[in-house]
Amino acid sequence: MVSVTEEDLQNKSKGELIKLAGQLRDRRNELNQQASKRASKRDELNAKTREKVDEAQEHREQRDKLNEQVQEHKKKRNELNAEANELFDRVEQRKSDLELDEGKDLEQLKKEIEELEFKQQTEVLSTEDERELIEKIEAKRDEYQSRKEKLDQSDDLEELVEEAEEVRAEASTHHEKVTELADQAQQHHNKMIEAYREADDIRDDADEMHENFVEAQEAADQHHEDFVRVQKRLRELDKKEEKERKSEKAKEREEAKAEAEEIYQQFKEGETLDTEDLMKLQKTGLL
Repeated sequence: MVSVTEEDLQNKSKGELIKLAGQLRDRRNELNQQASKRASKRDELNAKTREKVDEAQEHREQRDKLNEQVQEHKKKRNELNAEANELFDRVEQRKSDLELDEGKDLEQLKKEIEELEFKQQTEVLSTEDERELIEKIEAKRDEYQSRKEKLDQSDDLEELVEEAEEVRAEASTHHEKVTELADQAQQHHNKMIEAYREADDIRDDADEMHENFVEAQEAADQHHEDFVRVQKRLRELDKKEEKERKSEKAKEREEAKAEAEEIYQQFKEGETLDTEDLMKLQKTGLL
């Protein structure tokens, strides 16, 4: 850094001040170039910051749109699950009404009837035992027939079960969509956070570069002010020198005039003048 004090301005010679002014001017120009480069770099970093902020905003918008879709699919899924639950409740109620969950299935009853009939046909039984066996066979047949009639009445139950399963499947489809869209929304959220973090880092660099710009610009301004001070002092010295030259010339003219008047007086008194004296008289206009 080139500096100048008030003492320098008052005590340094004109030549020294001219040299100092040149140094101040050159350093000022260097600092102005530094400031310009730093301002350009700062502006470049600020532009990158804005790009990252814009990128983060785009991810935010995408995330919000996806979250809206997630809520829509959630709502539809919950509605369908509620509908499916209601249908399955009706299925259970229908089964309860038909008592289909109680007792044995038709194949099992048919097998038991066949076993009892085979026993009746192949074994020698007492009258009492055979009567009990016949009653048991009849009871099984009645149970078989009753259950068969109930199953014949349950055709609509299968349709109800099928409808409930279809609604549940549709709800599952919406649930899968919820999961898929939620994952995409999370990805955009993560990218948004990363973009904001990068924007903060770049902004910090831009702020630091701005501080460097201000430092260089202030130093350049200080050197310019000092340059102006030196230039002002040089002008003052020039004026002083000019004044001194004019004063010296005036003094010389006065002395020449006084000398010429003395020579002229000698001439009037009859003294002989040499060539040099005559030239002095002509120069002052006395001859």
